[in-house]
Amino acid sequence: MDYGQLVVDNELMGIIKYLLKGIPINDESLAVEVIREIGSFGNFLAHGQTLKHMKTHQYFPELIDRNVLEVWEQSGRTSMHDRALEKARHILKTHHPEPLPTDVIETIRSIVEETEKELGVSQGC
Repeated sequence: MDYGQLVVDNELMGIIKYLLKGIPINDESLAVEVIREIGSFGNFLAHGQTLKHMKTHQYFPELIDRNVLEVWEQSGRTSMHDRALEKARHILKTHHPEPLPTDVIETIRSIVEETEKELGVSQGC
């Protein structure tokens, strides 16, 4: 098992979940009026509507390094997997999950026992 890969997969699932929420497509989100106002070659980044929408539609993955090459090199040239392993180690060291309620543990145990019985698997194996 590769804990780093689990952390990478978790981040990718976060990106997918964000994208599946969808992006509204309408005159406001497409900035139709702003395009008419500024024109084809104007400065859209300085317009207030761009800032407004930039703040409402954003997802910042933790592991994907968006820095320019020089900054990435200065920060140690770590790979995504290196950063994921570091995060996995941190989680394993610091995370203390809440214990499951007794009834949940009993339900899980009964499912396991029933499945072992169906498959002819003894607990001694």
